[in-house]
Amino acid sequence: MFNIALFGCGRIGKVHAVNIAAHPNTQIKAVIDPYHEGAVQLANQYGATVMSVDEAMADKDIHAVCICSATDTHADLIEQAALAGKAIFCEKPIDLSLSRVAACLEVVDNAGVKLLVGFNRRYDPQFRTLRELFDSGAVGKAETLVITSRDPSPPPAEYVRVSGGIFRDMSIHDLDMARFILGEDPISVSAHGSCLVDPAIGEAGDIDSAVVILRFPSGAMANIINSRRSGYGYDQRIELHGSKGMLKAGNVREHLVEHWGDEHCSSAKPQNFFLERYKEAYIDEWQHFVDVLEGKAEPQCSGIDGELALELADAALESLQQHKTVELK
Repeated sequence: MFNIALFGCGRIGKVHAVNIAAHPNTQIKAVIDPYHEGAVQLANQYGATVMSVDEAMADKDIHAVCICSATDTHADLIEQAALAGKAIFCEKPIDLSLSRVAACLEVVDNAGVKLLVGFNRRYDPQFRTLRELFDSGAVGKAETLVITSRDPSPPPAEYVRVSGGIFRDMSIHDLDMARFILGEDPISVSAHGSCLVDPAIGEAGDIDSAVVILRFPSGAMANIINSRRSGYGYDQRIELHGSKGMLKAGNVREHLVEHWGDEHCSSAKPQNFFLERYKEAYIDEWQHFVDVLEGKAEPQCSGIDGELALELADAALESLQQHKTVELK
């Protein structure tokens, strides 16, 4: 049984808490959160102990940490856990600064501990099946990849101001997915965007609608479409066109019943938000981390993957601001 210290008791921390507790080989031993009341509530729910950061890091019975706290705490907690010899699961991003990420990963590398970065969409059954079929040669050589990701409604402007912007906060998932599916690193990034959904987002210095084009060494291209609004649910789709055909992973709907009548046909909307849409992905992601803890696997989404996703997000922002295509090394 692996004892886990859970950092952060917010929405995503509670998602991971359920999966940690449900897995037969892991349990929550410590809960750490500056919001004491929330930490006590979650600790009582799972039979854990509320600890300080230092107490958790010093506890020899804690084998790994699950970091779900605020973004600006991630790098510091990763470094402390690495120096304490604990395996690390951390929600994306490692940090919003590339230089800070590089320094953090150096500490992890020197400590020789395992780090898994939580890009959960890599573990979605639909997207993984698409990649497996592509890898099997089902559609031949990749030509164009289209990733559509639209949130049902925009976040508050207060969140936008601290999120790092749409490319680092939202598009970063899709930038990682493009690398994951095609198995290549892009050589150029071109981004375009507008504020079409909520003027408050523009006033906060961000955009809410974006298109990012990636070009890869093989000649393949990826088109990422993002919006902070869909109006019909959480829109998550992937289409991969190749020399021998096409693969599509559509939305997961609220139910599969369709109504066909004389006057119209109808079907259910996509599931409402990421908690429902990626429920299985979070479960499979935690199973993979347990496999890492047991020595059965290496992290499928490493610190380097987290670093490269942020590099692409920064390149997209540079492209948007300077109205040019950014060439990558």
